[in-house]
Amino acid sequence: MSITTEKKNNFSLLKINQEKLDSTLSPDLKAEFVLLNKSGEKNILVDLSDVKYCDSSGLSALLIGNRLCNELEGNFVINSLQEMVEKMIQISQLDKVLQISKDMKEAEEMLA
Repeated sequence: MSITTEKKNNFSLLKINQEKLDSTLSPDLKAEFVLLNKSGEKNILVDLSDVKYCDSSGLSALLIGNRLCNELEGNFVINSLQEMVEKMIQISQLDKVLQISKDMKEAEEMLA
């Protein structure tokens, strides 16, 4: 499966299990964010440790997740960015919008 979802104590963890977060995967990711939002989940952590490439549709999906969490006054955190994905986020200046953590421990602290 490309995306796995696991419910933790106070957040849901989404793990992207592909190297590319692009137009083939982003609709599924958006749908997962909407499902979590409709079920009342307001805190989401997205693990991008396997993602080596992200295009504009992938960034758009992440922004949708961020917006949905903000609407419920929750937190949206992405973590474990690979170098190319981190550069793409910085170039698009989304590092000023998205909460980014280095690892799971830091991410869990941000969501506590």
